[in-house]
Amino acid sequence: MYHLRLKGSHYEMGVKRGRIFKKGGISFPLQLDDFQLEHGRRSEERLRDFFPEVCEEIQGVSDAIGMDYLPFASWMLCMGCCMYNLKQNIPAEVRGCTAFAYVSGGRTIYGRNNDLPPYLRDSCKSEIYVPENGNRFHITTSSFINGEEGLNEHGLAVAMTFVMTDLKKIRAGFNSCFIVRYLLEKADHTEQALSLLKDLPVASNCNILLADREGKMAVVECTPLAKRVRGAENFDNGCILCTVNSFTSDEMKPYDDAGGDDYDSAKRYQVVMDSFSSGKIREDYLETTKQLLKGDYGFMCQYDHEPDFETVWSSVFDLDNRMVYRAEGDPRKKKFLRDSRLHDLKSRKCGGQAAIPFPRESKR
Repeated sequence: MYHLRLKGSHYEMGVKRGRIFKKGGISFPLQLDDFQLEHGRRSEERLRDFFPEVCEEIQGVSDAIGMDYLPFASWMLCMGCCMYNLKQNIPAEVRGCTAFAYVSGGRTIYGRNNDLPPYLRDSCKSEIYVPENGNRFHITTSSFINGEEGLNEHGLAVAMTFVMTDLKKIRAGFNSCFIVRYLLEKADHTEQALSLLKDLPVASNCNILLADREGKMAVVECTPLAKRVRGAENFDNGCILCTVNSFTSDEMKPYDDAGGDDYDSAKRYQVVMDSFSSGKIREDYLETTKQLLKGDYGFMCQYDHEPDFETVWSSVFDLDNRMVYRAEGDPRKKKFLRDSRLHDLKSRKCGGQAAIPFPRESKR
C-alpha cells in the first residue's frame, strides 16, 4: 500500500500526484465506450457544480501526465458505477466490503473490510490530505483523489459500500467514492454531512456510512432517484450501525439489482449485528473489533472459495483521538498497524506535544 501526503491548492496536489505517476512510469490506457464517455461528461458538469476544487485536482494530474482532462475525469467518474469493461472486460462491477460504526463505553469506533479483486491490491493507497480551505483528512482508496473510506480532523468518518445498479438506471452525478471525498473535506459532523448529501446528485446505488466523535451515526441508502436515512440499532451497552453491498430497509430493496449475487452480504451483515447483540464486542474495543474483521466471530473475510476476490485491507478508526489501525491485506494474515498521521496533525494544530514528523511517502 502506498502512503502519501498532499498539501496545498487542489491543482498543486494534483500536479504532485501526476508527477509521481509519471516518475513511476504509470500510464492510464483509457478504454471508455460512448455510454461511459457521455456519462463521464455529464457527471463532470455536476461534479464541477458542487465540488469545483476536486476538478482542479484532476486537472493537475492530467496536466502533469500529459492527458486530456475530460476523458480522464470521465474515467474516474465511471469507477464504481459503470466501469463494466475494467480489467479484461469484466461484465459487471465486483466489490464486497463491510463497514460499521458503534458507540460503547463513551467511545465511537468504526471498522471496515475492503473486499476487491486482488489485481487492485497493489494500487491501494493510504493518504493524508491538507488542502487549502478544506478539512484535513485521512482517506484510504483503491483509486486516487476519491476513496472508499476516511476520517477527518473533526472526528467524522465517512465510508461507502457498493450496491449493483442496472445501467439503464444510472444518472449523471457523483459516484460513491467521490461522495466520500466530498463529505470528508466539507463536513465537520454527521448532521452537516447529511445536509450536504441530501442535495448531492448520485450516479448509482450505494450506501454511505457517517459517524462522528459525538456518537451520531447514520447510513444513507442512495439511488439516483431516492435517498433514505437509516439509524443505529441499540444493544445492551450502546448502539451499532452496519452496511454491506445491499440495501437493508424494505422500501429500498427493490432498487438493488444484484439479484443476491453480492458476496454473502446478508451473512456479513448478520455476523456484525450478532457480534454486538451477543456481547462479543467487549471493553477491549479495538482488539475485539479487529477479531470481528478477521472473521473470528463468523464469515467476514473468508473468501478462500473465490479465486478472484479477497479482503485487500481492513481498518479500525478510533474517532475520539483520530487514530487509524490498518491491516494492509487479508486481516487473517496481516497485522493491524497504527497510523497516527491524522492524530499527530491534529495534535500539532492544537499545540500538543505528541506531534512527530510525517513519514516519507512510501510503499509497504
